[in-house]
Amino acid sequence: MYKILKKRTLNPTVTLMEIDAPAVAKKAQPGQFIILRVDDAGERIPLTIADYDADAGSVTIIFQIVGATTEKLNHLNEGDCLHDFVGPLGRATETEGKKKVAVVGGGVGCAIALPVAKKFHAQGAEVHAIIGFRNKDLVILEDEFRAVSDRLFLMSDDGSCGEKGLVTDALRRLIESGEEYDEVITIGPLIMMKFVCALTKNYGIKTVASMNPIMIDGTGMCGGCRLTVGGETKFACVDGPEFDGHLIDFDEAIARSSMYKPFERRRHEETCHLFTKEAH
Repeated sequence: MYKILKKRTLNPTVTLMEIDAPAVAKKAQPGQFIILRVDDAGERIPLTIADYDADAGSVTIIFQIVGATTEKLNHLNEGDCLHDFVGPLGRATETEGKKKVAVVGGGVGCAIALPVAKKFHAQGAEVHAIIGFRNKDLVILEDEFRAVSDRLFLMSDDGSCGEKGLVTDALRRLIESGEEYDEVITIGPLIMMKFVCALTKNYGIKTVASMNPIMIDGTGMCGGCRLTVGGETKFACVDGPEFDGHLIDFDEAIARSSMYKPFERRRHEETCHLFTKEAH
């Protein structure tokens, strides 16, 4: 059993949990993920490792409440235990040899982008972080990004925090002002990553995109994270989750990911109703 050491609400739909998992923490790296089960009857879900402390034996996960399992997970509290917590899985982010990078995160994807920015910073690279949210109420991890970034740009769709605009607006401005990056790393909604990659392709800047958002089972058996990269079929959980962003067929990935949204909403509603009945 894996005890929840810390629980913190980051915004109304996003929660941070620190889990006691020494074996996972010992080998964890940015870009990798874990698979957990809330209880012995629960489904497996993959969640990216948001942080880890090998000395303390803890692993931090950050999740958005979108379906039945994340709803159940969010009802647990500090001192409660998860039934299973397996990892680290997936290929770690390649951070060696980079002197200057731009890390672009959107929404809850910033939870995945943070450990990447942190690792680059620890290795001495100059880090420019661009994080975007719909509005100020959804902002997460701003202080944590500021601590590991040489320059931080906070963007919001409605201008309620930071600068009004999209992450691509900030990235384009930096590139056109003369900033030269060894690599751009983008993590967030598929549509955001699509346009980040389209922008950097025009400037010939190497770009890596994390396809963690489309993972479902995390083992390669369900086929839900199947995507086309450079004309070849890949699986985000087995072959990734990071790929060359200029080779990803984002339109195909966006179409496939939308297939599961009605089911997720239905299961989430059923689970919410169940907890409501139990409360009464």
